Amino acid sequence: MSSESVEIRAALLRLRRTTGLQVAFGGLLPEPRRMRIAELNGAATGALRGLAICSGSGLGGKAIALARPCAVTDYRAARHISHEYDAAVAAEGLRSVLAVPVVVRRKVRGVLYGALRQPLALGERVLDEAVAAARDVEQRLVVRDEVHRLVAQAREPEAGGHARPWEDVREAHAELRALAPRIADPALRAELTSACDRLATAGAPPRTGGPALAPRELDVLACVATGSTNTATADRLGLRPETVKGYLRTAMRKLGAHSRVEAVVAARRAGLLP
Repeated sequence: MSSESVEIRAALLRLRRTTGLQVAFGGLLPEPRRMRIAELNGAATGALRGLAICSGSGLGGKAIALARPCAVTDYRAARHISHEYDAAVAAEGLRSVLAVPVVVRRKVRGVLYGALRQPLALGERVLDEAVAAARDVEQRLVVRDEVHRLVAQAREPEAGGHARPWEDVREAHAELRALAPRIADPALRAELTSACDRLATAGAPPRTGGPALAPRELDVLACVATGSTNTATADRLGLRPETVKGYLRTAMRKLGAHSRVEAVVAARRAGLLP
């Protein structure tokens, strides 16, 4: 399943569950101002699947062009939208339709639709839930974009072909580990984990038979290694400061360290941190 499928399917399921809408569908924009409907939830036919939506065309195209939600009570009779997609909409029997854009950093990256087969007005509660579902997708895309940026940054050599300074590598490693728990897409999470492993062993090969740290213990140590305080580490990882202290104590005990600095040094020697 592609990352697009994971993100859109989850949002469409939420949209139907929270609103009672009979049909939900949508997709992301693989190119500017043009999207293809990739996922359907509750549809009786496949008429909408794969439909290419251009900016300004139909209800979804209007939402793309305006970068705001748009709705019609009766699609076939609506006068303020164009009607290039009437045949597909009619084949599915849709009447009342809502289209909400997914906007990431002021750029439309997708559209979520919700629809009824009766010409009924969609209230504020339905609109609010649709906007919330779109924000869920937005947040996932922000995380995915940040992961790709950090992975690329960690792989890039500096100008002149020299290796990046260790401080930059360690900071990228800490940021990637902090993002990992927020990744819903298994493929993207696996790519992130692989990148973390490559960064961790960049300085020295891992020792066989060394201490095994839990993922959260490594997350905390990765932040500590960049100079973060317990409070800053807690903010970055979404934990309480007391929880950070607990993970740090456990990691220190496993590494045979008596201080934060000793723990970081021991983790680097074991190939657990860059």
